[in-house]
Amino acid sequence: MSGLLKTLGGSKATLWSYFRSKEELFAAVIADVTAAFRQQVTGELLTPGGMEATFVNFCRVFMNKTAHPDAVAAWRLVVGESGRFPEVGQIFYDQAARHIERALATYIAEQIAAGRLRDEGATDMARVLIGMSGAQQNRRLWGVESAPADGMEAEARRFAGYFLRLFATP
Repeated sequence: MSGLLKTLGGSKATLWSYFRSKEELFAAVIADVTAAFRQQVTGELLTPGGMEATFVNFCRVFMNKTAHPDAVAAWRLVVGESGRFPEVGQIFYDQAARHIERALATYIAEQIAAGRLRDEGATDMARVLIGMSGAQQNRRLWGVESAPADGMEAEARRFAGYFLRLFATP
């Protein structure tokens, strides 16, 4: 808390007049820090175009955003602190991950309703695509791999292809 105040300026009294608890402060910080990330990733689901292109774009943007050093650092912080403070993980999920999961599940449900995808549960299907797209994140967290300099296009195409082979209707 002191480090935050030193960076931002101000007093603890002022800070606590806005937030009733550390959890509330953390939730506000996470919501603010992830707002642009959430908007860009979920925005890909609203871009006109074919279903395959939409899934490729979603995967590419998601992977590029999560590969950014700031995202890796935030991920490490959340994972590192969630064991001692489970509310940190819940707050991160509520303020960041859940929004992306819901937006993707909504898009998938629309594709199911249009008869383009088999219904295996839109939320579960969204988790499959997010899981594939996030798989390389572990290697970055461990420090054994960095994001490819040429972006994530080939991986995005591969993961979208896998997803469609699993769930697309004939």
